[in-house]
Amino acid sequence: VSPWDIALCATGTAVAGENALVLAVLFYTPSLRAPMFLLIGSLALADLLAGLGLVTNFAVRYLLRPPSEAAELAAAGLLLAAFSASVCSLLAITVDRYLSLYNALTYHSERTLGFTCAMVLLMWLLCLGVGLLPLLGWNCLRDQSACSILRPVTKDNAAVLAVTFLLLFALMMQLYLQICKIAFRHAQQIAVQHQFIATAQATSTRKGLSTLSLILGTFALCWIPFAIYSLVADSSYPAVYTYSLALPATCNSLINPIIYAFRNPDIQKSLWLACCGCIPSTFSSRPRTSSDV
Repeated sequence: VSPWDIALCATGTAVAGENALVLAVLFYTPSLRAPMFLLIGSLALADLLAGLGLVTNFAVRYLLRPPSEAAELAAAGLLLAAFSASVCSLLAITVDRYLSLYNALTYHSERTLGFTCAMVLLMWLLCLGVGLLPLLGWNCLRDQSACSILRPVTKDNAAVLAVTFLLLFALMMQLYLQICKIAFRHAQQIAVQHQFIATAQATSTRKGLSTLSLILGTFALCWIPFAIYSLVADSSYPAVYTYSLALPATCNSLINPIIYAFRNPDIQKSLWLACCGCIPSTFSSRPRTSSDV
């Protein structure tokens, strides 16, 4: 048994457990029913399935005897669908944050829960379609020379996935830059209207920039190296390169709940109430502002 596969399986188990906690909090807290929390739930569900996919892939590779091509393709399809849904959910959260600032006056009337549910459902259907591609014949089981580093995905299909991912990341980066500009402009307007001292405005803006850097930096460090490598490499490259880049990419699903869920004040309150039945007196109840990004 490869130590790398054991590490991926252990990471998948941790990812599944952490995101299951997020889903449980969202499901059992009636106040967390806003469109924003639906998108966070979509991200948690995608990462939960990604974790289960890593565990399933380990089981298919080492525990299933004799090996089954259908099981291998199904495990690969689950991973493709889950990670596609995770990236698309991150993009949806980015778009939602942008619209909440760009259309601040009409956002709550236009972005209803029903509209968000429809968009999330459409996104998941698209990602499930991507996951079905290996089972529909888009695989290299009959021609090993056509395999990419993402066996049983072919080199051509892996290149398409990598380019699509890089384009989505570029779109996310552009949206977050626009968010940062809008948030900075809002902070300036609030400071003028309420005659805040300059240091308060600077502190709020710095917090927004640090959040922006955390989101984009984590996503880029986890996924960009693996995406570029899968674009240029093939199955003849040493497996250790693939494992060493795939492991950080899967860890992004371990970090997502910390960035998008556990840092949210409403989810923090629900966790405190679920764990100890109270909210600490030191808990900050300051509402988030546009400058917080």
